Amino acid sequence: MQDLAFIFAGFFVGMVVGLTGVGGGSLMTPILIFLFGVKPYLAIGTDLLFAAFTKMGGTIKMARARQVEWRVVFHLSAGSIPAALLTLFVLDRFGATSTAVQQLMTTTLGVALLLTAAATLYKAVRGKTAPTSVAPGQEALAATPLHWSLPLLFGAVIGTLVTLTSVGAGAIGVTVLMVLYPLLPLPRIVAADIAYAVPLTLVAGLGHASLGSVDWPLLVKLLAGSIPGIWVGSLLMARIPERVIRSLLSVLLAYAGTKLIAL
Repeated sequence: MQDLAFIFAGFFVGMVVGLTGVGGGSLMTPILIFLFGVKPYLAIGTDLLFAAFTKMGGTIKMARARQVEWRVVFHLSAGSIPAALLTLFVLDRFGATSTAVQQLMTTTLGVALLLTAAATLYKAVRGKTAPTSVAPGQEALAATPLHWSLPLLFGAVIGTLVTLTSVGAGAIGVTVLMVLYPLLPLPRIVAADIAYAVPLTLVAGLGHASLGSVDWPLLVKLLAGSIPGIWVGSLLMARIPERVIRSLLSVLLAYAGTKLIAL
């Protein structure tokens, strides 16, 4: 019976991701911790690989449609992947299962969920503020950040956050990209956010696996539900108001974040 519950949880999270593009780590990790009693370090490690495999399919689809701005992906990855490796080194030194590290993970996860809730609510209220297309001859300029160092800096912050909590590469990443690349169209911002999350979550997830922080049978069950869930969510996208979904999601994330900080 619990196996079906895990598959349904994967389906639910996949459907939300298909509807909004947000909710992978932000929803799955709290669900595993609060509903199923999974230890935080196992929930985070398992969810990182769950996110990597889930977003890999979306990246391939967007790459074929030539929507991925690979320069942006490279700039963010140059900051996020080294930061993820450094964070994994620190976790290995102090022990991912130690009480102090567990407390750090849950508190940081709570803060990350509150930030994600704020970013999600901001997008729901403001709507699509990014441009929808690039003016002819402005392609290179649109893929140029406000300053060359900012993608490295924010990439490092998100890489650390994702490795510690499995949260940060969704709504927070999109919001950061909208600020750093104001001329980049929204579809390309979303595509770049999904694409750079794949190597980041894969590196962080495999690092957690080397620390014994991944439940492989659980991962398979979650993926079995998420793949059809994303398909259903993408079909429902045109029928359900995105602002309503994002607003409800932000409230849910804020509640989960507050509970985690209070643990």
